[in-house]
Amino acid sequence: MSYGIYIGRNHTADGIPYLAGYGDEPSSHWLEINPRQDHAPGSTVTVGVTPQADMPGRLSEIPQAARTARNIRVSYSYYLGVPAPLTNGGLNEHGVAVRDIWSTSRRDLIAMTPRDQSGPNYSDLARFVVERARTARDGVELIGALISEHGYSTYGGNSHIIADPDEAWVVIEFAGGKGLWCAERLGPDSIRASRPGYIAEIPKEPNADFLFPPHFFETAIEKGWYDPAEGPFHVNRIYGDGKYRWDGVAWIEDAMRARAARPEKITLEDVFWSISTERLTGDTAGYGQVVPLTHPAHDALRMMWYAPVGAATAPLLPVFLGQSSVPPAYRQHRYLTKGESHRFLDLRKDDKTPDTVSIVPQGIETAGSAVYVFKRLMHLAFQKPDPILQEIDDHWRAVERRVNAALGDVLRSAGILLDAGEEALAAQVLTEYSHARLAEALADCTALADAAYVRLRALDALNLTRRPLRPEQIW
Repeated sequence: MSYGIYIGRNHTADGIPYLAGYGDEPSSHWLEINPRQDHAPGSTVTVGVTPQADMPGRLSEIPQAARTARNIRVSYSYYLGVPAPLTNGGLNEHGVAVRDIWSTSRRDLIAMTPRDQSGPNYSDLARFVVERARTARDGVELIGALISEHGYSTYGGNSHIIADPDEAWVVIEFAGGKGLWCAERLGPDSIRASRPGYIAEIPKEPNADFLFPPHFFETAIEKGWYDPAEGPFHVNRIYGDGKYRWDGVAWIEDAMRARAARPEKITLEDVFWSISTERLTGDTAGYGQVVPLTHPAHDALRMMWYAPVGAATAPLLPVFLGQSSVPPAYRQHRYLTKGESHRFLDLRKDDKTPDTVSIVPQGIETAGSAVYVFKRLMHLAFQKPDPILQEIDDHWRAVERRVNAALGDVLRSAGILLDAGEEALAAQVLTEYSHARLAEALADCTALADAAYVRLRALDALNLTRRPLRPEQIW
């Protein structure tokens, strides 16, 4: 399902727009920093879905870009049978960020979807945006061109928020195999949440704020879903689920607008709250991301705040585009990775059945899994929200404030080194700082979880039923 929220610069205390959110998938998640890569002429990339997907299709090959951009993103191992690894997006060296969020199409479109559908799937589109787009609008046009030329493989409808420091766009891709998509521009005065992604009324022709293919209106008219005499074209009511703003979307948009109306406007802590509040974030949130949308003096200084599980019980900590690696604990592990239950860290059967060998390097697996440790803390806290969840939230928010207070000096130090042409030393500064904060958080998490377990056990409050406990959530 996933969740994303965009906050325009006119609403923030620091004058910076933000894109934040998380992905809703139960499988393993891991952090990646992917280098810029050059590809030989004629190179291709595999896209689409297989016949085994929940909405089946066929894989196909489309041209690879000559050069793909350096990017930070979170990947995961399973969703509705779509080939792994998957991504909901991230941030690239050009300052373009993307979030993938579900957006259900009308039932007629879902039923019309060919069973041999082909073309990029939702994850392919998010990946191509972080690998290829130089601006948010460039990302929108890239999605439109890919769908027009190669088709679109859907699981029932989807959307993306694509943002850069100057603007953002909501893009909705519809099921049905008709190449239908629509995009709405968001600006400095916008606050927009997606879950699902939505667009309301649009003009009769594309303009600076709305983009869609030439046959967008015609298809609805031909199907009898829209009569121009009845009034404006409402995208969600005609091509979507007709529900428009769901309860959770309305709640968080209204809450953030109320905070924006204060003299201090929306602070970084408020942005963090928008994806960490337990009313929206729980076990289904596979991770958390907050991207400050800026153009620093050097691309290496671009960053995202990252949580390895839902930020209700995990801190958002800085990861820099210019750092050289991700700590082993935050990389892909066997925990919750699809297919690992029948694999071994052993080569005895490799010659006859290679799929019995784990895809996770042995050295990484022995590092321990940050996702597992933070999930443990989440499920301890959810068994007794009062007082354990509140205490954990207080702890992580204090950690975030302390880290943010030191962040300016770290970025300034790395910037001085980059100005002097010392890229390797700058990368070392950024890497060591990020690694240290992530390691401290993991150690804190282990201690907090051990203490919470002891307390619950002493109180005879460990939930031993098959009905998990959690705070009340809107969605």
